[in-house]
Amino acid sequence: MIPAGRSQDAKRSSYSPPKTTGEIDNPEITESSGVAASKCQADVFWTHNDSGDDAYLYAINRKGGRLGTWKVPNAENTDWEDIASHKDAAGKCFIYIGEIGDNERKRPEHKVYRVAEPTVLPENADSTKKQPLETAPAESLKFRYPDANQDAETLMVDPSSADIYVVTKKISGPAGVYRLKSDFGNPDTANAEKIADVSMPAVPNGYVTGGDISPDGRRVIICDYSAAYEFTLPAGAKSLDDIWKQTPESVDVGKRKTGEAVCYTQDGNSLILTTEGKNKPVIEVVRKP
Repeated sequence: MIPAGRSQDAKRSSYSPPKTTGEIDNPEITESSGVAASKCQADVFWTHNDSGDDAYLYAINRKGGRLGTWKVPNAENTDWEDIASHKDAAGKCFIYIGEIGDNERKRPEHKVYRVAEPTVLPENADSTKKQPLETAPAESLKFRYPDANQDAETLMVDPSSADIYVVTKKISGPAGVYRLKSDFGNPDTANAEKIADVSMPAVPNGYVTGGDISPDGRRVIICDYSAAYEFTLPAGAKSLDDIWKQTPESVDVGKRKTGEAVCYTQDGNSLILTTEGKNKPVIEVVRKP
């Protein structure tokens, strides 16, 4: 028998119970630290490894099936922590990569890379790090925080403005939300603007390890190692900045250990989550009608 409280929570939830769609079958993916759904190609998801790997992107499908390995020229992986996708007004799709990790908070500058999204073809599945495909050369955006050195694992891109949002990871206290303009190609170091503090209904409350903005720009999902939390923009709000003032809804994403990656699907109707480690499951959580 399901306890009454749990049944009521399930009825109130915006999402159906989580399900495992498959396992990541590319042995080169050992620490899926970020995941992003393509905005231009159906059933294509981009991921990358944490620090320790070189500058590679990996494509998988919804079930974790292997779609290919791409080397990113003009980029270095010191501590890649998250990835995001964006489709511009002309219909061109890009992948944003967050070189934003800093466990010891010693780095005064960080980078966001942007590359044109490669077309994924059936024959790409056999590519490996020894014989990779190549993306277009990466553009880079250097930035610093306005207050102190920060560690972050969450990178998001506003689908309307292309503004970049970085959410820090805090063991004590709320996480910080910082915004950057997508000013790629500018050789100067940008100053990120702090726009909010954000707390999750968890302990610790600022231990944010991944996130994404829904394709319609009305919802934000962030996660920690084991759970996820969704913020919804109130009716009438004109700026995504207003979303951080809202109380998030907890989303059941099943059992995860060292979960660092979450994204919305291309249609915004589901969440996809991955976990660090080899051959780890891909979890999907479907939004209720």
